[in-house]
Amino acid sequence: MQTLYTAQALATGEGRDGHVTTSDGTLDLDLAVPKEMGGAGGATNPEQLFAAGYAACFHSALRVVARRAKADVADSTVEARVGIGPNGSGGYGLAVTLVVSLPAVEPEAARQLVDQAHQVCPYSNATRGNIDVTLTVEGAR
Repeated sequence: MQTLYTAQALATGEGRDGHVTTSDGTLDLDLAVPKEMGGAGGATNPEQLFAAGYAACFHSALRVVARRAKADVADSTVEARVGIGPNGSGGYGLAVTLVVSLPAVEPEAARQLVDQAHQVCPYSNATRGNIDVTLTVEGAR
């Protein structure tokens, strides 16, 4: 693979109860363990950051495949839901649900676009076989 861009982030402090910054300073956030996991909450966490990145990346991939198919995705949205829990082996695992809304696209065409985007998206390619990813498609009604 020819690398086109490399993102750099530095985590400091206590990991999930710490701080993250990017090398260019555009991201500079405190982290907190969610209340649901026994923490104080009140700040972002790695799962929220992963969800935001996956949603944005998948939406870009969707727009690329839609442009090729000449499909109208002007009002489309992608919501990523990232769950974390014990994996049964002493560690933790993630599960992702992507909820894609394509209000101007008929359901069958919407499903095809989402399936194609899932093949193109770098996050999907990175997680394939490692994380359960469920694709939910909301097309025209």
